[in-house]
Amino acid sequence: MSNENQDDIILDVNNIEVIYDHVILVLKGVSLQVPKGGIVALLGANGAGKTTTLKAISNLLHAERGEVTKGAILFENNEVQSLSPNELVRRGCIQVMEGRHCFGHLTIEENLLTGAFTRKDGKAAIRQDMDMVYRYFPRLLERKSSQAGYTSGGEQQMCAIGRALMSRPKMILLDEPSMGLAPQLVEEIFDIVKRLNQETGVSFLLAEQNTNIALRYATYGYILESGRVVLDGTGDELRDNADVKEFYLGTGGEGRRSFRDVKHYKRRKRWLA
Repeated sequence: MSNENQDDIILDVNNIEVIYDHVILVLKGVSLQVPKGGIVALLGANGAGKTTTLKAISNLLHAERGEVTKGAILFENNEVQSLSPNELVRRGCIQVMEGRHCFGHLTIEENLLTGAFTRKDGKAAIRQDMDMVYRYFPRLLERKSSQAGYTSGGEQQMCAIGRALMSRPKMILLDEPSMGLAPQLVEEIFDIVKRLNQETGVSFLLAEQNTNIALRYATYGYILESGRVVLDGTGDELRDNADVKEFYLGTGGEGRRSFRDVKHYKRRKRWLA
């Protein structure tokens, strides 16, 4: 995606390395871009480095003794890797964490209100955005007085995304939105993400193990393996790529296969040749 005009890029991650505990190298020269108004997928198996990449962007690494030691992260053409997470939220970039992190003892509506903590534009504007969240997630309106800890996994995921929307973001980093959810709910959440993207212009970078559904909604994708980007392309290009079909979609030429059945070195050699 490097031929994009820089003014059309909302997020530019340039050759970053991430180290944990001063010794463990987790990301090795990762570069990616998200265009304004785009949906970009960050794909790969568990442990490939997807969550670390998102936390590097949202500046949540320090809580886990991690740091970006090389490269640069630009949000709207400004370097942001030294900002606090709160400052980044104020600039318009927020992460929805893996595992549907809600405040279990608070109601759904109280959870949504916590997403507006950085705002200073008054109760009326916040109420207006609350109504907007309920329009996109009508199930949250039905459960607004319920304690979040007693709602379903799907409702908690909707609440987490809704809470992020309450900060009026320009971009949402969405970590494993399909994890632990029934296929029908996954479809519903991805449909809502697509509508939000089309109707509000919010950009999305989503880390996802479910390659199949991610590539149906993403305009562009990057595949991570062992902390490196091994393949990237448009959603259509990746869906049609023989290696992606074989190792991530399970539909290679010899019938359904798992990439775990194929030796690691063979896959790397084919992709990096």
